[in-house]
Amino acid sequence: MQKGNKILIVEDEFIVANDLRMILKKNGYEVVGIASSVSQAKTIIATTKPNWVLLDILLKGSETGIDLAIELNKLELPFLFISANTNQGILEAVKETRPYGFLTKPFREKDLFIMLDIANERLNSENKAEEPKIKSIENRSLKNQLIGTSPALNEVLSQVELVAPTDTSVLLLGESGTGKEKIAQALHQLSLRKQQPLVVVNCAAIPLSLMESELFGHEKGAFTGAQNRRIGKFELADGGTIFLDEIGELPLEAQTKLLRVLQEQEIDRVGGELPVKINVRIIAATNRNLEQEVALGNFRLDLYYRLNIFPIAIPPLRERTGDIEVLANYFLAFYATKLKKNVTAFSAHVLANMQAYPWPGNIREMQHLIERTVLLAKDPIINDMVFTEHLESKISDFSSQKLASLEEIEREHILRVLESCKGKISGPGGATEILQISSSSLYSKMKKFGIKSDFY
Repeated sequence: MQKGNKILIVEDEFIVANDLRMILKKNGYEVVGIASSVSQAKTIIATTKPNWVLLDILLKGSETGIDLAIELNKLELPFLFISANTNQGILEAVKETRPYGFLTKPFREKDLFIMLDIANERLNSENKAEEPKIKSIENRSLKNQLIGTSPALNEVLSQVELVAPTDTSVLLLGESGTGKEKIAQALHQLSLRKQQPLVVVNCAAIPLSLMESELFGHEKGAFTGAQNRRIGKFELADGGTIFLDEIGELPLEAQTKLLRVLQEQEIDRVGGELPVKINVRIIAATNRNLEQEVALGNFRLDLYYRLNIFPIAIPPLRERTGDIEVLANYFLAFYATKLKKNVTAFSAHVLANMQAYPWPGNIREMQHLIERTVLLAKDPIINDMVFTEHLESKISDFSSQKLASLEEIEREHILRVLESCKGKISGPGGATEILQISSSSLYSKMKKFGIKSDFY
Protein backbone atom coordinates (compact mmCIF):
# COMPACT_ATOMS: atom_id res chain seq x y z
CA MET A 1 0.00 0.00 0.00
CA GLN A 2 1.42 3.37 -0.96
CA LYS A 3 2.44 5.62 1.88
CA GLY A 4 0.31 8.74 2.05
CA ASN A 5 -2.89 6.77 1.53
CA LYS A 6 -5.69 7.93 3.83
CA ILE A 7 -6.75 5.21 6.27
CA LEU A 8 -9.74 5.03 8.61
CA ILE A 9 -9.44 2.80 11.69
CA VAL A 10 -12.69 1.24 12.94
CA GLU A 11 -11.95 -0.32 16.35
CA ASP A 12 -13.93 -0.17 19.61
CA GLU A 13 -10.89 -0.60 21.92
CA PHE A 14 -9.26 2.84 22.06
CA ILE A 15 -5.84 1.61 23.23
CA VAL A 16 -5.59 -0.85 20.31
CA ALA A 17 -6.86 1.78 17.85
CA ASN A 18 -4.44 4.43 19.10
CA ASP A 19 -1.46 2.06 18.92
CA LEU A 20 -2.45 1.23 15.36
CA ARG A 21 -2.75 4.94 14.51
CA MET A 22 0.75 5.68 15.85
CA ILE A 23 2.29 2.74 13.96
CA LEU A 24 0.70 3.87 10.70
CA LYS A 25 1.62 7.56 11.12
CA LYS A 26 5.21 6.65 12.04
CA ASN A 27 5.51 4.81 8.73
CA GLY A 28 4.12 7.57 6.54
CA TYR A 29 0.39 6.76 6.38
CA GLU A 30 -2.31 9.37 7.00
CA VAL A 31 -4.94 8.27 9.54
CA VAL A 32 -8.11 10.28 8.93
CA GLY A 33 -9.88 9.14 12.09
CA ILE A 34 -10.78 6.44 14.60
CA ALA A 35 -14.36 5.15 14.81
CA SER A 36 -15.72 2.81 17.49
CA SER A 37 -19.08 2.10 15.83
CA VAL A 38 -20.56 1.65 12.36
CA SER A 39 -22.54 4.91 12.54
CA GLN A 40 -19.45 6.89 13.55
CA ALA A 41 -17.44 5.25 10.74
CA LYS A 42 -20.05 6.24 8.14
CA THR A 43 -19.88 9.87 9.28
CA ILE A 44 -16.07 9.98 9.03
CA ILE A 45 -16.13 8.27 5.61
CA ALA A 46 -18.59 10.85 4.28
CA THR A 47 -16.41 13.78 5.36
CA THR A 48 -12.82 12.52 4.88
CA LYS A 49 -13.06 10.10 1.89
CA PRO A 50 -10.43 7.56 3.03
CA ASN A 51 -8.63 5.26 0.55
CA TRP A 52 -8.72 2.24 2.89
CA VAL A 53 -10.56 1.10 6.02
CA LEU A 54 -9.08 -1.14 8.73
CA LEU A 55 -11.92 -2.58 10.79
CA ASP A 56 -12.55 -4.92 13.68
CA ILE A 57 -15.51 -7.33 13.66
CA LEU A 58 -17.02 -6.59 17.08
CA LEU A 59 -17.85 -2.89 17.52
CA LYS A 60 -19.97 -0.70 19.78
CA GLY A 61 -23.68 -0.70 19.06
CA SER A 62 -25.86 -3.32 17.39
CA GLU A 63 -23.99 -3.35 14.06
CA THR A 64 -20.72 -5.21 13.43
CA GLY A 65 -17.72 -4.76 11.19
CA ILE A 66 -19.32 -7.22 8.79
CA ASP A 67 -22.35 -4.92 8.47
CA LEU A 68 -20.00 -2.03 7.70
CA ALA A 69 -18.09 -4.15 5.18
CA ILE A 70 -21.30 -4.66 3.18
CA GLU A 71 -21.73 -0.88 3.01
CA LEU A 72 -18.08 -0.40 2.03
CA ASN A 73 -18.56 -2.76 -0.90
CA LYS A 74 -21.43 -0.61 -2.13
CA LEU A 75 -19.13 2.43 -1.90
CA GLU A 76 -16.34 0.47 -3.66
CA LEU A 77 -14.08 1.35 -0.74
CA PRO A 78 -11.43 -1.34 -0.05
CA PHE A 79 -11.07 -2.64 3.49
CA LEU A 80 -9.17 -5.11 5.66
CA PHE A 81 -10.20 -6.87 8.85
CA ILE A 82 -8.06 -6.83 11.99
CA SER A 83 -9.60 -9.09 14.61
CA ALA A 84 -8.92 -11.72 17.27
CA ASN A 85 -11.97 -13.71 16.16
CA THR A 86 -11.22 -16.83 14.05
CA ASN A 87 -14.51 -18.66 14.62
CA GLN A 88 -15.46 -20.64 11.49
CA GLY A 89 -18.90 -19.09 11.20
CA ILE A 90 -17.44 -15.60 11.53
CA LEU A 91 -14.74 -16.37 8.95
CA GLU A 92 -17.37 -17.57 6.48
CA ALA A 93 -19.30 -14.32 6.96
CA VAL A 94 -16.09 -12.32 6.56
CA LYS A 95 -15.24 -14.16 3.34
CA GLU A 96 -18.63 -13.20 1.87
CA THR A 97 -17.71 -9.52 2.21
CA ARG A 98 -14.58 -10.01 0.03
CA PRO A 99 -12.00 -8.19 2.19
CA TYR A 100 -8.49 -7.48 0.93
CA GLY A 101 -6.95 -9.10 3.99
CA PHE A 102 -7.44 -10.41 7.50
CA LEU A 103 -4.87 -9.88 10.24
CA THR A 104 -5.18 -11.77 13.52
CA LYS A 105 -4.64 -9.98 16.83
CA PRO A 106 -2.13 -9.76 18.35
CA PHE A 107 0.12 -9.01 15.38
CA ARG A 108 3.63 -7.79 14.73
CA GLU A 109 4.19 -4.37 13.20
CA LYS A 110 5.96 -6.08 10.32
CA ASP A 111 2.94 -8.32 9.65
CA LEU A 112 0.67 -5.27 9.41
CA PHE A 113 2.73 -3.70 6.63
CA ILE A 114 3.10 -6.97 4.75
CA MET A 115 -0.69 -7.29 4.79
CA LEU A 116 -1.10 -3.70 3.57
CA ASP A 117 1.33 -4.36 0.71
CA ILE A 118 -0.51 -7.56 -0.23
CA ALA A 119 -3.84 -5.74 -0.18
CA ASN A 120 -2.52 -3.00 -2.44
CA GLU A 121 -1.02 -5.56 -4.81
CA ARG A 122 -4.35 -7.35 -5.06
CA LEU A 123 -6.24 -4.11 -5.67
CA ASN A 124 -3.81 -3.11 -8.42
CA SER A 125 -4.21 -6.53 -10.06
CA GLU A 126 -7.97 -6.16 -10.12
CA ASN A 127 -7.78 -2.63 -11.53
CA LYS A 128 -5.15 -3.35 -14.17
CA ALA A 129 -6.46 -3.26 -17.73
CA GLU A 130 -4.75 -5.39 -20.40
CA GLU A 131 -3.89 -4.06 -23.87
CA PRO A 132 -6.49 -5.39 -26.39
CA LYS A 133 -3.82 -6.71 -28.78
CA ILE A 134 -2.02 -8.65 -26.07
CA LYS A 135 -5.28 -9.98 -24.67
CA SER A 136 -6.28 -11.32 -28.10
CA ILE A 137 -3.00 -13.21 -28.43
CA GLU A 138 -3.33 -14.55 -24.89
CA ASN A 139 -6.89 -15.65 -25.54
CA ARG A 140 -5.85 -17.73 -28.54
CA SER A 141 -3.02 -19.27 -26.54
CA LEU A 142 -5.36 -20.10 -23.68
CA LYS A 143 -7.89 -21.74 -26.01
CA ASN A 144 -5.13 -24.06 -27.23
CA GLN A 145 -4.35 -25.17 -23.67
CA LEU A 146 -7.76 -25.28 -22.00
CA ILE A 147 -10.62 -27.03 -23.78
CA GLY A 148 -14.17 -25.74 -23.59
CA THR A 149 -16.42 -22.75 -24.27
CA SER A 150 -18.82 -22.82 -21.31
CA PRO A 151 -19.49 -19.57 -19.39
CA ALA A 152 -17.94 -21.11 -16.26
CA LEU A 153 -14.66 -21.84 -18.05
CA ASN A 154 -14.65 -18.49 -19.85
CA GLU A 155 -14.85 -16.75 -16.48
CA VAL A 156 -11.74 -18.67 -15.37
CA LEU A 157 -9.95 -17.79 -18.62
CA SER A 158 -10.69 -14.09 -18.18
CA GLN A 159 -9.20 -14.19 -14.67
CA VAL A 160 -6.13 -16.03 -15.97
CA GLU A 161 -5.67 -13.41 -18.70
CA LEU A 162 -5.91 -10.63 -16.12
CA VAL A 163 -3.41 -11.93 -13.59
CA ALA A 164 -0.96 -13.96 -15.71
CA PRO A 165 1.30 -11.04 -16.84
CA THR A 166 1.79 -9.88 -13.23
CA ASP A 167 3.86 -11.36 -10.41
CA THR A 168 0.81 -11.57 -8.14
CA SER A 169 0.41 -14.78 -6.12
CA VAL A 170 -2.53 -16.92 -7.26
CA LEU A 171 -4.54 -19.46 -5.27
CA LEU A 172 -6.37 -22.07 -7.37
CA LEU A 173 -9.42 -23.53 -5.64
CA GLY A 174 -11.32 -26.55 -6.89
CA GLU A 175 -12.15 -30.22 -6.51
CA SER A 176 -9.67 -32.94 -7.42
CA GLY A 177 -9.41 -33.55 -11.14
CA THR A 178 -10.69 -30.13 -12.29
CA GLY A 179 -7.42 -29.19 -14.03
CA LYS A 180 -5.68 -26.96 -11.49
CA GLU A 181 -2.22 -27.90 -12.79
CA LYS A 182 -3.31 -27.02 -16.35
CA ILE A 183 -4.38 -23.58 -15.13
CA ALA A 184 -1.03 -23.17 -13.34
CA GLN A 185 0.79 -24.04 -16.57
CA ALA A 186 -1.30 -21.50 -18.47
CA LEU A 187 -0.53 -18.79 -15.89
CA HIS A 188 3.18 -19.49 -16.25
CA GLN A 189 3.16 -19.64 -20.06
CA LEU A 190 1.33 -16.32 -20.30
CA SER A 191 3.64 -14.59 -17.82
CA LEU A 192 6.89 -12.67 -18.33
CA ARG A 193 8.60 -15.62 -16.59
CA LYS A 194 7.67 -18.16 -19.28
CA GLN A 195 11.30 -18.61 -20.40
CA GLN A 196 12.23 -19.60 -16.84
CA PRO A 197 11.32 -22.88 -15.08
CA LEU A 198 7.93 -23.87 -13.72
CA VAL A 199 8.62 -26.14 -10.74
CA VAL A 200 5.72 -28.31 -9.57
CA VAL A 201 5.60 -29.44 -5.93
CA ASN A 202 3.01 -31.87 -4.59
CA CYS A 203 2.95 -30.86 -0.93
CA ALA A 204 0.96 -33.98 0.02
CA ALA A 205 3.65 -36.31 -1.35
CA ILE A 206 6.63 -35.02 0.65
CA PRO A 207 7.29 -36.72 4.02
CA LEU A 208 7.46 -34.24 6.91
CA SER A 209 11.04 -35.31 7.72
CA LEU A 210 12.16 -34.34 4.20
CA MET A 211 9.94 -31.28 3.73
CA GLU A 212 12.52 -28.61 4.57
CA SER A 213 15.26 -30.27 2.54
CA GLU A 214 12.98 -30.78 -0.49
CA LEU A 215 11.67 -27.20 -0.51
CA PHE A 216 14.74 -25.25 0.58
CA GLY A 217 17.68 -27.60 -0.03
CA HIS A 218 20.57 -28.58 2.24
CA GLU A 219 24.32 -28.23 2.52
CA LYS A 220 26.77 -31.12 2.42
CA GLY A 221 26.98 -32.73 5.86
CA ALA A 222 23.84 -31.00 7.14
CA PHE A 223 22.57 -34.35 8.44
CA THR A 224 23.34 -38.05 8.21
CA GLY A 225 23.29 -39.06 4.56
CA ALA A 226 23.71 -35.51 3.19
CA GLN A 227 26.81 -36.33 1.16
CA ASN A 228 26.33 -33.47 -1.30
CA ARG A 229 24.71 -30.07 -1.45
CA ARG A 230 21.09 -30.29 -2.64
CA ILE A 231 19.28 -27.43 -4.33
CA GLY A 232 15.66 -27.19 -3.14
CA LYS A 233 12.53 -26.59 -5.19
CA PHE A 234 12.41 -22.85 -4.46
CA GLU A 235 15.97 -22.32 -5.71
CA LEU A 236 15.25 -24.42 -8.79
CA ALA A 237 12.33 -22.09 -9.54
CA ASP A 238 14.43 -18.91 -9.12
CA GLY A 239 13.41 -16.41 -11.78
CA GLY A 240 10.38 -18.52 -12.67
CA THR A 241 7.28 -19.93 -11.01
CA ILE A 242 6.70 -22.49 -8.27
CA PHE A 243 3.40 -24.36 -8.20
CA LEU A 244 2.55 -25.61 -4.70
CA ASP A 245 -0.14 -28.21 -5.33
CA GLU A 246 -2.21 -29.56 -2.41
CA ILE A 247 -1.07 -26.66 -0.21
CA GLY A 248 -3.79 -27.57 2.29
CA GLU A 249 -1.87 -30.76 3.17
CA LEU A 250 1.19 -28.83 4.34
CA PRO A 251 1.96 -29.43 8.06
CA LEU A 252 1.86 -26.39 10.36
CA GLU A 253 5.61 -26.48 10.96
CA ALA A 254 6.25 -26.29 7.22
CA GLN A 255 3.61 -23.55 6.86
CA THR A 256 5.57 -21.32 9.25
CA LYS A 257 8.75 -21.72 7.22
CA LEU A 258 6.91 -21.20 3.95
CA LEU A 259 5.35 -17.99 5.25
CA ARG A 260 8.81 -16.60 6.03
CA VAL A 261 10.01 -17.46 2.52
CA LEU A 262 7.03 -15.67 0.98
CA GLN A 263 7.53 -12.60 3.15
CA GLU A 264 11.32 -12.30 2.90
CA GLN A 265 11.86 -13.77 -0.59
CA GLU A 266 14.79 -15.76 0.76
CA ILE A 267 15.39 -19.33 1.86
CA ASP A 268 17.69 -21.01 4.35
CA ARG A 269 19.24 -24.27 3.23
CA VAL A 270 19.36 -26.91 5.96
CA GLY A 271 22.82 -26.59 7.48
CA GLY A 272 23.48 -23.31 5.68
CA GLU A 273 25.00 -20.26 7.36
CA LEU A 274 23.55 -17.48 5.19
CA PRO A 275 20.11 -17.00 3.61
CA VAL A 276 19.79 -17.28 -0.17
CA LYS A 277 17.78 -14.61 -2.00
CA ILE A 278 15.22 -15.90 -4.51
CA ASN A 279 12.86 -14.34 -7.05
CA VAL A 280 9.88 -16.66 -7.43
CA ARG A 281 6.24 -16.27 -8.37
CA ILE A 282 3.87 -18.36 -6.23
CA ILE A 283 0.90 -20.33 -7.54
CA ALA A 284 -0.79 -22.57 -4.96
CA ALA A 285 -3.71 -24.97 -5.28
CA THR A 286 -5.98 -26.91 -2.96
CA ASN A 287 -9.17 -28.95 -2.95
CA ARG A 288 -9.72 -28.17 0.75
CA ASN A 289 -11.82 -25.43 2.32
CA LEU A 290 -8.96 -23.36 3.72
CA GLU A 291 -11.24 -21.10 5.77
CA GLN A 292 -12.50 -24.20 7.54
CA GLU A 293 -8.94 -25.45 8.00
CA VAL A 294 -8.01 -22.07 9.54
CA ALA A 295 -10.96 -22.31 11.96
CA LEU A 296 -9.89 -25.85 12.92
CA GLY A 297 -6.32 -24.68 13.56
CA ASN A 298 -4.89 -26.71 10.68
CA PHE A 299 -3.86 -23.80 8.48
CA ARG A 300 -2.28 -20.46 9.35
CA LEU A 301 -4.55 -17.49 8.75
CA ASP A 302 -1.64 -15.20 7.82
CA LEU A 303 -0.39 -17.74 5.26
CA TYR A 304 -3.90 -18.07 3.84
CA TYR A 305 -4.15 -14.35 3.19
CA ARG A 306 -0.59 -14.25 1.85
CA LEU A 307 -1.53 -16.88 -0.74
CA ASN A 308 -5.09 -15.66 -1.33
CA ILE A 309 -4.19 -12.42 -3.09
CA PHE A 310 -5.87 -13.51 -6.31
CA PRO A 311 -8.06 -16.61 -5.89
CA ILE A 312 -9.42 -18.42 -8.95
CA ALA A 313 -12.25 -20.91 -8.36
CA ILE A 314 -12.14 -23.68 -10.97
CA PRO A 315 -15.62 -25.13 -11.55
CA PRO A 316 -16.28 -28.89 -11.35
CA LEU A 317 -17.17 -30.65 -14.59
CA ARG A 318 -20.84 -31.01 -13.55
CA GLU A 319 -21.05 -27.19 -13.76
CA ARG A 320 -19.53 -27.24 -17.26
CA THR A 321 -22.05 -29.46 -19.02
CA GLY A 322 -21.59 -27.48 -22.23
CA ASP A 323 -17.96 -28.64 -22.33
CA ILE A 324 -18.59 -32.36 -21.74
CA GLU A 325 -19.03 -33.35 -25.39
CA VAL A 326 -16.05 -31.25 -26.52
CA LEU A 327 -13.79 -32.75 -23.84
CA ALA A 328 -15.04 -36.27 -24.50
CA ASN A 329 -14.34 -35.99 -28.24
CA TYR A 330 -10.88 -34.57 -27.53
CA PHE A 331 -9.96 -37.51 -25.27
CA LEU A 332 -11.53 -39.98 -27.73
CA ALA A 333 -9.36 -38.72 -30.60
CA PHE A 334 -6.27 -38.59 -28.37
CA TYR A 335 -6.55 -42.16 -27.08
CA ALA A 336 -7.68 -43.61 -30.40
CA THR A 337 -4.43 -42.29 -31.89
CA LYS A 338 -2.29 -43.28 -28.91
CA LEU A 339 -3.72 -46.82 -28.70
CA LYS A 340 -3.93 -47.22 -32.51
CA LYS A 341 -7.65 -48.04 -32.34
CA ASN A 342 -10.23 -47.37 -35.04
CA VAL A 343 -12.67 -45.58 -32.75
CA THR A 344 -14.22 -42.42 -34.14
CA ALA A 345 -17.31 -41.35 -32.17
CA PHE A 346 -19.74 -41.82 -29.29
CA SER A 347 -23.34 -42.83 -29.87
CA ALA A 348 -26.06 -40.33 -28.99
CA HIS A 349 -27.05 -42.59 -26.09
CA VAL A 350 -23.55 -42.54 -24.58
CA LEU A 351 -23.27 -38.74 -25.02
CA ALA A 352 -26.60 -38.29 -23.23
CA ASN A 353 -25.40 -40.51 -20.37
CA MET A 354 -22.20 -38.47 -20.10
CA GLN A 355 -24.23 -35.26 -19.88
CA ALA A 356 -26.37 -36.73 -17.08
CA TYR A 357 -23.47 -38.27 -15.11
CA PRO A 358 -22.26 -36.11 -12.13
CA TRP A 359 -18.51 -36.76 -12.73
CA PRO A 360 -17.36 -36.85 -9.10
CA GLY A 361 -13.76 -37.24 -10.30
CA ASN A 362 -14.15 -34.40 -12.82
CA ILE A 363 -11.95 -34.19 -15.94
CA ARG A 364 -9.41 -36.71 -14.64
CA GLU A 365 -12.18 -39.28 -14.21
CA MET A 366 -13.43 -38.62 -17.75
CA GLN A 367 -9.93 -38.95 -19.17
CA HIS A 368 -9.28 -42.33 -17.52
CA LEU A 369 -12.78 -43.60 -18.31
CA ILE A 370 -12.46 -42.79 -22.01
CA GLU A 371 -8.98 -44.33 -22.17
CA ARG A 372 -10.37 -47.59 -20.75
CA THR A 373 -13.42 -47.46 -23.03
CA VAL A 374 -11.31 -46.90 -26.16
CA LEU A 375 -9.00 -49.75 -25.14
CA LEU A 376 -11.94 -52.16 -24.82
CA ALA A 377 -13.84 -50.88 -27.87
CA LYS A 378 -14.50 -53.37 -30.71
CA ASP A 379 -16.42 -51.04 -33.03
CA PRO A 380 -15.74 -47.55 -34.44
CA ILE A 381 -18.76 -46.18 -32.55
CA ILE A 382 -18.81 -46.43 -28.74
CA ASN A 383 -22.30 -47.63 -27.82
CA ASP A 384 -21.75 -48.38 -24.15
CA MET A 385 -19.75 -46.88 -21.29
CA VAL A 386 -19.49 -48.20 -17.75
CA PHE A 387 -19.23 -45.20 -15.42
CA THR A 388 -17.16 -45.26 -12.26
CA GLU A 389 -20.16 -45.15 -9.92
CA HIS A 390 -21.49 -48.31 -11.60
CA LEU A 391 -18.17 -50.07 -11.02
CA GLU A 392 -18.23 -48.96 -7.39
CA SER A 393 -21.79 -50.28 -7.10
CA LYS A 394 -20.64 -53.68 -8.34
CA ILE A 395 -17.77 -53.69 -5.87
CA SER A 396 -20.20 -52.71 -3.10
CA ASP A 397 -22.56 -55.51 -4.11
CA PHE A 398 -19.69 -57.99 -4.06
CA SER A 399 -18.45 -56.82 -0.68
CA SER A 400 -21.95 -57.14 0.80
CA GLN A 401 -22.22 -60.79 -0.21
CA LYS A 402 -21.58 -63.54 2.34
CA LEU A 403 -17.91 -64.45 2.23
CA ALA A 404 -17.17 -68.09 1.40
CA SER A 405 -14.91 -70.31 3.47
CA LEU A 406 -11.58 -71.54 2.07
CA GLU A 407 -13.01 -75.03 1.61
CA GLU A 408 -16.03 -73.66 -0.30
CA ILE A 409 -13.74 -71.72 -2.60
CA GLU A 410 -11.52 -74.78 -3.16
CA ARG A 411 -14.53 -77.01 -3.95
CA GLU A 412 -15.93 -74.45 -6.42
CA HIS A 413 -12.57 -74.12 -8.15
CA ILE A 414 -12.12 -77.89 -8.54
CA LEU A 415 -15.64 -78.14 -10.02
CA ARG A 416 -14.89 -75.40 -12.55
CA VAL A 417 -11.64 -77.09 -13.59
CA LEU A 418 -13.36 -80.46 -13.99
CA GLU A 419 -16.08 -78.87 -16.10
CA SER A 420 -13.51 -77.18 -18.34
CA CYS A 421 -11.65 -80.51 -18.76
CA LYS A 422 -14.93 -82.34 -19.45
CA GLY A 423 -14.20 -84.66 -16.52
CA LYS A 424 -10.70 -85.67 -17.62
CA ILE A 425 -8.65 -86.26 -14.45
CA SER A 426 -5.08 -86.94 -15.59
CA GLY A 427 -2.90 -86.68 -18.69
CA PRO A 428 -2.35 -83.67 -20.99
CA GLY A 429 -5.10 -81.12 -20.52
CA GLY A 430 -6.44 -82.97 -17.49
CA ALA A 431 -7.54 -81.47 -14.18
CA THR A 432 -4.39 -82.63 -12.34
CA GLU A 433 -2.20 -80.77 -14.85
CA ILE A 434 -4.15 -77.52 -14.36
CA LEU A 435 -4.40 -77.85 -10.57
CA GLN A 436 -0.77 -79.08 -10.34
CA ILE A 437 -1.58 -81.87 -7.89
CA SER A 438 -1.39 -85.66 -8.13
CA SER A 439 -4.34 -87.83 -9.17
CA SER A 440 -4.55 -89.36 -5.69
CA SER A 441 -4.70 -85.89 -4.10
CA LEU A 442 -7.45 -84.83 -6.49
CA TYR A 443 -9.52 -87.96 -5.84
CA SER A 444 -9.05 -87.43 -2.10
CA LYS A 445 -10.32 -83.85 -2.35
CA MET A 446 -13.25 -84.89 -4.55
CA LYS A 447 -14.25 -87.46 -1.92
CA LYS A 448 -13.84 -84.89 0.86
CA PHE A 449 -16.03 -82.30 -0.91
CA GLY A 450 -18.59 -84.85 -2.16
CA ILE A 451 -17.84 -84.18 -5.82
CA LYS A 452 -19.22 -86.96 -8.04
CA SER A 453 -19.25 -87.35 -11.79
CA ASP A 454 -22.86 -86.20 -12.07
CA PHE A 455 -21.78 -82.76 -10.74
CA TYR A 456 -19.61 -82.18 -13.77
